[in-house]
Amino acid sequence: MLSYLAAALPAGTSAAARLLALQCALRMNTRMQVRLPKGVLRSLRLNTTPDPWRELEQARWLRTVPGNAANEIAAELLDVTVLGQAPARPDRRHAADWALRAGSSCAAGAIGALPQLASVYLTAHTDPESSSGLGELDQMARACGTQPAELPAILDRLVATGLLGSWQACPASGDLQWTLVRGTEINGRTRAARQRPIRWATPKPAWPV
Repeated sequence: MLSYLAAALPAGTSAAARLLALQCALRMNTRMQVRLPKGVLRSLRLNTTPDPWRELEQARWLRTVPGNAANEIAAELLDVTVLGQAPARPDRRHAADWALRAGSSCAAGAIGALPQLASVYLTAHTDPESSSGLGELDQMARACGTQPAELPAILDRLVATGLLGSWQACPASGDLQWTLVRGTEINGRTRAARQRPIRWATPKPAWPV
C-alpha cells in the first residue's frame, strides 16, 4: 500500500498526509468510504491540525464528508485504483491496526510524522524472524515522500529512539540494510499477526502496507 500511495499522491505530499492516507486506504469499505476514529488520529499525533486532510483533498485523493460524528471523521476516497491495492477487508483492518502500532508505539511518534512513516516502512519490510530487512534508498524515499539524501539523518534518529539497532547503505548500489531492535514495537502478538498468509506482489512486506 505504501508503494501505491507513493505513485498516487503528489511527490510533495507530507509524511503526515501519507500516514493519514494509509489509514484511510486500509480502513475504507467497499464503497470507498471511511470513518476514521479520532483516537486513531490522536495515536498518530494527527489530531492537532487539519492540514493533512487539506493536502489529500487538494490532491483530489479524498474528500471529507460534512456532518461527522463527534468521535470520528468521515471521508470518501476518490481514486478508484485503490480498490485493487488491498486484500480482503478483515486483513486490511488488521493491517491498519498494525500500521497504527508501528507508527505510534515507539518514540518515533514523538519526533515527527516523517520518522513515524519511516518506522512503518522499515517494520513492514523487516523479516519477523531475523528482525532484519533489505531495501533500496530510492524506494524508501518515494514511499516516505522525501529525498534519499535525507534518509540517513532520519535513520540515525530512529537509532536514537531505540527502534533501529543498526543500518547501512551502499552509495554505489543504493541498497539499504537494517536491523530492528527486538522486543520494541514487534511483540509476540504482532509478530504472529504479521505472519498470516497474505499473498502480495513483490517486494513482499510482512504486512500489505
